[in-house]
Amino acid sequence: MKTQAALRPPAPGFVDFVDEWNALQGQATPALHARMAGWLAGHAAEKTTRLLLMAFRASGKSTLVGLFCAWLLARDPDIRVMVLAAEEALARKMVRNVKRIVERHPATAGLKPPRADMWASDQFVVERARELRDPSMLARGLAGNITGSRADVVICDDVEVPNTCDTQVKRADLRERLAEIDYVLVPGGVQLYIGTPHSYYSIYAAEARAEAGESAPFLDGFARLSIPVEAPDGTPAWPERFDRDRIDAVRERTGLRKFRAQMLLEPVADGDCRLDPDRLVAYDWPLEYSEGNGAPVLSLGGRRLVSASCWWDPSYGKADGDASVVAVVFADEDDNRYLHEIAYLSLPEGTRTEDEAKSFCRLVAAFARRNHVPGLRVEANGLGGFLPGLLRGEMSASATPCAVTGFHNRVPKVRRILDAFDARLASGMLHAHRGVWATPFVAEMREWRADANGVCDDGLDAVAGCLAADPVRFPALARAQAPEWRPGMAPHKARTEFEI
Repeated sequence: MKTQAALRPPAPGFVDFVDEWNALQGQATPALHARMAGWLAGHAAEKTTRLLLMAFRASGKSTLVGLFCAWLLARDPDIRVMVLAAEEALARKMVRNVKRIVERHPATAGLKPPRADMWASDQFVVERARELRDPSMLARGLAGNITGSRADVVICDDVEVPNTCDTQVKRADLRERLAEIDYVLVPGGVQLYIGTPHSYYSIYAAEARAEAGESAPFLDGFARLSIPVEAPDGTPAWPERFDRDRIDAVRERTGLRKFRAQMLLEPVADGDCRLDPDRLVAYDWPLEYSEGNGAPVLSLGGRRLVSASCWWDPSYGKADGDASVVAVVFADEDDNRYLHEIAYLSLPEGTRTEDEAKSFCRLVAAFARRNHVPGLRVEANGLGGFLPGLLRGEMSASATPCAVTGFHNRVPKVRRILDAFDARLASGMLHAHRGVWATPFVAEMREWRADANGVCDDGLDAVAGCLAADPVRFPALARAQAPEWRPGMAPHKARTEFEI
């Protein structure tokens, strides 16, 4: 005998499904929602499996996607839908919405099960022909366990919120958790993200962030629909709800940064960016060493370099502690500064604790050698106190002609970072090699706040040390002598006409 669900007529198209629901509510379907519904229906017909729907705050996108879930169940009661959200309470909200639609929409008549225990607030099972272990719809927070679950559709509803993306560690954790979806989806399953960006390094960003280690956007290959609250010419996307006056009021009340992110869907940095990395002048010239008329010359892009500053901010021991960072900054004759390389040092797994200091010194010596660094400063505060001597030994052992000096920092970190970067960024005289964007340094710049605690700034501290040091005052090399590439630094023997 066929079940009541099996006797139902075929479900209407999704746009008609939405119109019918809105008619029950005594309202018409806004053009904005018709656009979203048409986009979802089109990709459902084409069997697109990767979708991203971005629309401004309070646009009704979650409500519409709830209707989409109910429509999928009306088409195929055997389908399994999982809703993931930053908090389980938000995921449950969508599940409750879909339950109300299933109970009241004519196209879903007969889907509500007879047993109350199959109709819970965080999951439910509709009347279906197949016996399946997983429910028809399930709500889960990102912190919840989804191991062992299977789904035909996964809805990621506002998984990116400030609490999941305001630090590098949280963003990495978010991406790691979302990667688990691949083990939940059945082959050919559909993954649909809906949300708005909350970070410059948003999972919704259309471009890869090289400084975050991305070679492609996180949602690369996803079909995208992005609907900001207003078009570039100022036309409102939903004039019935957000007319010109209300849009202007939201902009004034929330501030430009939040308005750009949440209403215009532009990934922007959280708060005012004091150290704006967009002010760095990028270059990709290699460091060139040559000799002419017996004089060694170091240059970048045909510009002769006159000095260098190299700084090592050491750290070792705990993997989750401060980073050990070494950086080198060159200067040309016009006092332009070039951040040519910055290295976040790490050691292979299994390195013995007693070898860590020497191993790090070996890495720093290699860094100095490939960059022709004539002198290097080590921050000798705390654990760095004994490193200058150890590093000198490694320089000597590897025949690297680089003087090493220990330096005790007494200026507060915030002040020395501001003093080092502010004026040079403003003047456009701070250049950086393209390779710097492949390190965490640019992300540190974008997220650094003078009043923030716990923000990663180890790279900033190392580069600030380079910029604050007076390169002309490098001590003379005490060990193996290399050709002196700095103008005026080569020894000169004078002829005299008197005897001593």
